[in-house]
Order: sequence, then structure tokens, then C-alpha cells
Amino acid sequence: MKEFGLVVIGAHFGVWLSEKISHYKNTNILLVEPVPYNYKVLQTKFSSNKNIFICNNAVFSENLKKKFYFVKEDSITKLGKHWASGIGSFDKQHILNHKSKRFNINEDDIENIEIDFITFDNLIKKYEIDSIDNLQIDVEGAEYEILKTIDFKKTNINSIQFESKHFDGTFTEGPKLKKIKEKLLANGFNLSQLDQENILAKK
Repeated sequence: MKEFGLVVIGAHFGVWLSEKISHYKNTNILLVEPVPYNYKVLQTKFSSNKNIFICNNAVFSENLKKKFYFVKEDSITKLGKHWASGIGSFDKQHILNHKSKRFNINEDDIENIEIDFITFDNLIKKYEIDSIDNLQIDVEGAEYEILKTIDFKKTNINSIQFESKHFDGTFTEGPKLKKIKEKLLANGFNLSQLDQENILAKK
């Protein structure tokens, strides 16, 4: 079993992780990213780093094979928002719900692949993870599905940063977020709101 400094579920293509990856450069790092073109960028960027593992599974509350939706690579420039490459979801409607005057996404901009969704527990087993210093989760509304299944008695995690703005639906926070906050508090974490979108849970 191995100690990991950083585990990122929803690593995008790593551009916003440079500082954290640099901080944990002498530890094991796991970057999870199912969007194919983002995964390729991560592989190219970190393939020579033996301590950095790249995983192209999606993490969910159960193990199953299902469709995973994301914005077509060719549509990123047309849509004019660089963050569009990070909107991957098991729910196509979640992506379409981002439509606005400045982000005119439609069905033609979305593609899907069938991939293996695995549980957090299976992810832990796959990479023989014993402990995590910093777990980061940004998975477009599936944060609840992951956090509700984590057994903190099995895996020691010092801090968790997660996106909260889609917990109960696109741009919606509600009972599911409340439930996870209660679970984290019960497991010895202190909670703080980092910004309008993210929460930090720290022991």
C-alpha cells in the first residue's frame, strides 16, 4: 500500500494543478480524468514522472459501464470558453444546462463514449492507496455520488477540496450537500468555504 500526497478526481488537463503538483512532486500523485483529449494531454505531460499515475476511469457510487458525455474538442474554440473542456458528466442534460447567451452550447457540441465507472473504493484498490494528504474532487455534479461512499475508517484522508455548486442539480445546492457536510463533520473534518464554488474539509 502506498501513501499519496495528491489525488485529483476530475483533473481536466492539469493547467490549474501546476502549483499543487509542484507542492507534492516528491510524493505519489494520482490524476483521474475520463475526457479523452484531456487524458491524452495529462499522459503527454506527465508520462516521464514515475510517481504520477493517470487514470481514465470515471468515479461513481457503483461499478458499471455506461455513457459518459463531454464537449467535443472541436467545439471548444467555437464556444469561446476554455473551461468547456472540463464539463464531462454521466448526464448529458447537465452539460446542456450550462447554455447561456455567452455559452451557446447545443446537442451537436456533445459527444459520448462508453467507459468504466468505478467506485472510490475500487480506485483505492487499483492504485493500492493507503492514505491521501489532499483529495480534490471536481466532477460536475457527481461529487455527492463519490463522497457518500467514502469509508474514512479504511482510508486516511487529511483534506478534501470539492466543488459544491452542482450538488443537487446544475447550479443547485440543497439536501445532498447538507448530508455530505454532516458526514464530513462526523468524521472529524472542519469545513470552510473557499469561494462561491468550492468547499475545503480539513482535519
